[in-house]
Amino acid sequence: MFKDYNMNQLILPLDLEVNLQENDIALHVHHLVESIPHKAFEPFLRNEGCPAYHPRMMLKIILCAYTQSTFSGRKIEALLKDSIRMMWLAQGYEPSYRTINRFRVQPEVKDLIRQCFVQFRSQLVKEKLIDREAIFIDGTKIEANANKFTFVWKKSIEKYHNGLIEKSNELYDELLEKKIMPEIERESEKELAVEELAQMVGKVDEVISGFDQKIKDSTDTAERKALRTERKFPKKARKQLIDYINRKLKYQKDFEIFDERNSYSKTDPDATFMRMKDDYMKNGQLKAGYNIQIATEGQYALAYSIFPNPTDTRTLIPFLNEIEQHYFELPKHIVADAGYGSEQNYDDILSNREREALITYNMYLKEQKKKYKQNEFNPDNWQYDEVADAFTCPNQKQLVFKNRTTKKDKYDFTREFKVYECEGLFRMPLPFIMYKSKRRK
Repeated sequence: MFKDYNMNQLILPLDLEVNLQENDIALHVHHLVESIPHKAFEPFLRNEGCPAYHPRMMLKIILCAYTQSTFSGRKIEALLKDSIRMMWLAQGYEPSYRTINRFRVQPEVKDLIRQCFVQFRSQLVKEKLIDREAIFIDGTKIEANANKFTFVWKKSIEKYHNGLIEKSNELYDELLEKKIMPEIERESEKELAVEELAQMVGKVDEVISGFDQKIKDSTDTAERKALRTERKFPKKARKQLIDYINRKLKYQKDFEIFDERNSYSKTDPDATFMRMKDDYMKNGQLKAGYNIQIATEGQYALAYSIFPNPTDTRTLIPFLNEIEQHYFELPKHIVADAGYGSEQNYDDILSNREREALITYNMYLKEQKKKYKQNEFNPDNWQYDEVADAFTCPNQKQLVFKNRTTKKDKYDFTREFKVYECEGLFRMPLPFIMYKSKRRK
């Protein structure tokens, strides 16, 4: 005996929610998206054209597909036809893969994703799954979908740009020397601007036009030949000036893309070339990628951000700023590994944000090694006299305090140092500069 199976008979219920389990992921996605304020969806409103799919529905099906490791637009479209949870979230609608892809690449969707993190954290707090005492920050690097041979290096562009400045100045001086063009007003004596180069092209064009007219009016073969010979340099100079303008515009665009980075990819300008954790060739090959930073608590991801710079040290402060602006108020403790340890980060967390930084400094592991502790030439192992404020070196000579000095790095962070000097000893590499304290101006 078999259970009743009839494909020609209508079977109730028609509500697909009944077929979902009580803790199905689709229900969690549904409640999460429904908790987002209505104001967040107002940028998607359009008063013209055919009515669009509701952004709540589109966001639900995309998030639910992501939980199933489905990221392709065509595969998400296929799930809408054969997945019960996707059919229930879409309530019978079947947007095409083009509609799905157009929706998720809109700039406004980025704010919706942030709202999902904010609402998710609110639910965790409500359920008392996190205590809001600390956040744990870590990052990882992911490879961009870009060709590995499309790199552009900042140092190379700077080198070519400096060469272009030198060549354009030489050509300008040569044109003045041969009296092909008069002197022009320059904003800077070191570099010719694009507008000034374009002005030079106009002046040289007038000279070339004058030669063309003379050649046209002349009937003497020898004179015409001489005029053509004399016209060669202005025409060559005009060609060079146009090339300089195009190259200068390109270099200016490159510098805008670089910003504070040292490289970018031609096929993905937002990506930076960096060393990945998965180095299969073991040769430290640089690949285009991104540095993703995530803040967690209780193993729940609470906030994220994407940075183009490869070092975690330079991402901590902007990441904390983004958390405060878009996600939530920072808790009392900021926890991270030694990759985030720097004086500037400590100063920002302790002084500016008035939080506790539970971050290991980058020399901690090295200082625990026996070789480091037994190195008698390491100033950290020298005997220090607090009363005299002096160190005793391996030669049993005293290094006494001389003066204080400051040093500013390329990020405008100022450190304060104490300088100790051994008087009367010239064979040792002195003075030794010992870090004592630092202040930001």
